[in-house]
Amino acid sequence: MQQAFARALSDPEAAIPAGLGGRRAAQAQRRFAIYRNNVTASLIDALQESFPVTAALVGEEFFRAMAREFVRCERPRSQVLLCYGDTFPDFIAAFEPAQALPYLADVARIEAAWIAAYHAADAEPLGPAALAALGADAGAARVKLLPSVRLAVSQFPAGSIWLAHQAEHAGEAGEGPETVLVVRPAMEVTLRVMRGAEGVFATALYRGGSIEEAAAAALGADGSFDPGTALVSLLTQGAVLAFEMENDR
Repeated sequence: MQQAFARALSDPEAAIPAGLGGRRAAQAQRRFAIYRNNVTASLIDALQESFPVTAALVGEEFFRAMAREFVRCERPRSQVLLCYGDTFPDFIAAFEPAQALPYLADVARIEAAWIAAYHAADAEPLGPAALAALGADAGAARVKLLPSVRLAVSQFPAGSIWLAHQAEHAGEAGEGPETVLVVRPAMEVTLRVMRGAEGVFATALYRGGSIEEAAAAALGADGSFDPGTALVSLLTQGAVLAFEMENDR
């Protein structure tokens, strides 16, 4: 009964579950339709609140129509509506009417990363001074990132597009592929847009590579890349929890 009720809630064309109406089926149908519409509207509202830049890029009418299609196939897995929509970016990437904006799904991924970072466990980041303690074996170390760190890799300037919709960065534009690091080192979520070798370096560390391995990958993209400066930037942003050597693992 519960599964049938849930399925009917997500399908506007579905009849009310068997046995729900009794002898007052017509009245039950109307009440169920009202309830179903309210549930759908509340989920669409939650998505619009969680993905404001995505909504701004396509306009409210298009966004709500797209969100309605998502709601039909993806119901909440948590009672916390702020957590709803973690698969919305993947849905957008496959949503045919949104293909005219190929960067849209990546902007949505940044917004999903922001939400995930906001709700992640608290942790105390290392400061830039921690780099000096690594010594001669620094290259072998692996960077353990804060639980809140999320990385969004895009073939488009998705980070710049997101920033252009923030009051403090309004009107700024970027071009080309970008890697966006999202983290919450304290109370506020911060976002860093990286390009070229810096993005390659951060991605390699995020995937578990050592500093030496990440540096090699980045230098392969840009021979003038400075791994030390990039590490200091990550530490300054508050993204690093610890440095781990092989014998620490």
